[in-house]
Amino acid sequence: MKSMTRPGLAALLLAASGLTGAARADEGMWTLDNLPKQAMQQAYGFTPDGQWIDRVMHASLRMASGCSASFVSPDGLVMTNHHCVASCLGDLQTGHQNYVRDGFAAPRAGAEPHCPGMELDQLQQITDVTSRIDDATRSKSGADFIAAEHAAESAIEKECGSGDPKTTRCDVIALYHGGRYDLYKYRRYDDVRLAFSPDNAIANFGGDPDNFNYPRYDLDVSFVRAYVDNKPAHTDYFPFDPAGPKAGEMVFTSGNPGSTSRNETADQLEFLHDVELPLIYGYYESFDGAMSQFASETPQRAKEAENTVFFTENSLKVFTGWLQAFGDPALIARKRADDRSLLDWIDADPSRRQAYGDPFAAIAATLPPERALYPRYAMLEGQRRALGFGSDTFAIARILVRAAAERTKPDADRLPAFRDANLPALEAQLFSSRPIYPDLERTELAFSLTKLRQVLGADDQAVHLVLGRASPDELAQRLVSGTGLADLSVRHRLWDGGQNAVSASTDPMIRFAVAVDPASRAVLKQWQDQVEAPQRQQTELIAKARFAREGNALYPDATFTERLSYGKVDGWTQNGRTIPPFTEFAGLYDRATGAEPFKLTKAWLDAKPQLDPATHFDFVSTNDITGGNSGSPMIDRDAHVIGVAFDGNQASIAGDFIYDPSQNRTVGVDTASMVAALRHVYRLDWLADELVGKPGRTAAK
Repeated sequence: MKSMTRPGLAALLLAASGLTGAARADEGMWTLDNLPKQAMQQAYGFTPDGQWIDRVMHASLRMASGCSASFVSPDGLVMTNHHCVASCLGDLQTGHQNYVRDGFAAPRAGAEPHCPGMELDQLQQITDVTSRIDDATRSKSGADFIAAEHAAESAIEKECGSGDPKTTRCDVIALYHGGRYDLYKYRRYDDVRLAFSPDNAIANFGGDPDNFNYPRYDLDVSFVRAYVDNKPAHTDYFPFDPAGPKAGEMVFTSGNPGSTSRNETADQLEFLHDVELPLIYGYYESFDGAMSQFASETPQRAKEAENTVFFTENSLKVFTGWLQAFGDPALIARKRADDRSLLDWIDADPSRRQAYGDPFAAIAATLPPERALYPRYAMLEGQRRALGFGSDTFAIARILVRAAAERTKPDADRLPAFRDANLPALEAQLFSSRPIYPDLERTELAFSLTKLRQVLGADDQAVHLVLGRASPDELAQRLVSGTGLADLSVRHRLWDGGQNAVSASTDPMIRFAVAVDPASRAVLKQWQDQVEAPQRQQTELIAKARFAREGNALYPDATFTERLSYGKVDGWTQNGRTIPPFTEFAGLYDRATGAEPFKLTKAWLDAKPQLDPATHFDFVSTNDITGGNSGSPMIDRDAHVIGVAFDGNQASIAGDFIYDPSQNRTVGVDTASMVAALRHVYRLDWLADELVGKPGRTAAK
C-alpha cells in the first residue's frame, strides 16, 4: 500500500477541534433521530423535514452479512455493491459456472433466483431505552452488571418482537459506548432474489492496486429483489436519477457503518495499536498467503477461495492504513489532550467529581487483564468468530452446540445471539444452502489451528485440549472428512432435536465443538467480568459527562446501525495535484491494458462505440463513512439516488479515528454509468427501465 499522502496527522490533529466536541462541516455518522439540522442549513441551505427523514429510514436497508443497501423501485428492487452479493453469486453457481467472475443477469423481473441466507433489515423505529437499562444495572458491577444488562435487553427485545419474529427483528444498541441505549426495530426480508450483478472484471476493475485509491473505474453495483409471500415487496424507495450528481452538489449517504474508535480513550486506542492490531494483522497476513497458495493450485480452488481472498486482502489494506495512522504520535497525543480536557472539566466541580469520578483511570486499570486475556479470547472466542477455529463447518457446529444448551435457559440468561428475538436470523444463517467446499474447509481449519498453537503456545492447556496428539493438518483432515454438517437435513435434525440430539450425535465436528466449548465459555466469562463490564461502566460515565458538557451536538461511534452522513461532490488536492471528482468512460478505456487487473471483457470492448466517452463513471464526495457503508445509497436533497458508495480513498482509512474534510473521500458509482452499462453493455433494458421508471409506473410513496 502506498503512503497516505496528506498534510500529516500532526498538522491535521492540531488544527482540528476536539474529537469529542461538536462536529465540523461534513463530519459525522449521525443517527436519524439526532441529525445536525442547523449545521446542514448553515453549510448547504437545506434542512430535512420529517417526511424526508421518514423516507430515508424506510428506503434504506441493512444487510445482515455486513453491508448496506436501499430500495430503488416500487417493486422491491434493491441496490447494493457487487462485493456485497459475492456470497450469493458463489452459492448459486454450479458445475463450470462462475458467476463471481462472469456476472449474472435474470432474464426478466420475477425470474430471479433465491439468494441463500441473505437477509435485508428495514428500520421501522428507534426508541430510547436508556432509563430501563440504567435502572436494571444501577449499583451492579462485573458479572452482575453484564447479567443485568443482558436480562434487560432480552426483555425489551422480546416485547418488541412479540408479533411475528420471522418478519420483525429488534436490537438493543449501546450508543456512545453505553451513554445511551436505543431499541432498533426492523422489518426483516429473508426472501431475497438476485436480479443482476456485473462481471468481476468491471466490478473490481483495477483490483488490489486501485483499492482505496482514486481515480476509479468500477461498476461495483448489484441489484436484488425483496419478496413477501412470493410477491415483490412494495415499500418506500429512493427514485433513481439517471443523470447522476453534479460537482459541488450536496449528497447524503444512508447506511450502516460497522465500527469506529473516535470516542475511545487514549488508553483504549493504545491497546488497539499495541495488542489487538498486531495479532489480527499477523493472522490475516499469514492467512492471505495460505489462501493465495490454495487458489493457485487449480481453477476450481481459485473459484472456491475467490470471496475469501478478496475479503482478506481488503482487510489487510485497512489494517495497514491503521498502522500508518498510528505511526504519527500526534494521534494518541491529541486523544490524551482531549481526555485530559474532559477530566479537568469533571474535576472543576465537586458535584461532577462525585457523579463521574475518574473514569479514565478506571479504564486504565482494566488494561493489564485485557492484555493478558486478549490472545486467548481472540483465538478461542472472538467478537464474531474465533480465530482459532476458522471453518464454516465448525461455525455451524458451534451454533448447534450452543443453541442446544442456551435454549434450555430462560431467555434473559442466554447469550445474546440465542435470545428468542434473534433466533430467526440465526436460523437463516444456519440453514443457508450455500455450498461448503471440503478442500477449502480443511485448509482454513488447519491454518487456524496452527495459529492457535502459535499464539497460545504448544504447552498451553487449551492447545492440548484442542489438538491432543494430532497435528493441525491431521485434526482438520479427520474433522472435515468425517462431518455431515454440509447436509442441511443433518443440521435440521440437530437443531430440532435440541440438547438430546446434540448429546447423542457422533459427528466428529459436533463432538469437537462440545469438547472445546467449556474453555471458550470460560474465557468469554473472564472477558466480560474483567474487561467488558468495567469498561462499559466507565465509558458510560464518560459519555454522560460529554453530554453534560456539550449537549447533543455529538454523533456516536459506528455500531452497524442506520446513520446519515452529509457532504458534497468534491475532489481534493494531493501532492499539489488537483484530483477531479469524476471519472468518465473515456478514462476506463484509456486505463484498460488488456492484462489483469486492468482487463475488460469482450462485452465491454464491443460496447465502446455505443457508450458516450464523457459519461461520468465514478465520483468522490466528502461524506464520512467507514466499513459497513458498502452499498449505501448516495442521495440528493430530493432523496433521489445519484450513486452507490463502494469505497474510500487512502486518507479515509484513518477515518476510524479521525475525519479530515480536506482529504477523506467516499468513492461511489455514478447512476449515469449504471444505466448506460445496463442498456449498452448488458442489454438489460427491462432493468434499466425499472430503475428510471416506465410511464405509468407507481409513483414513490
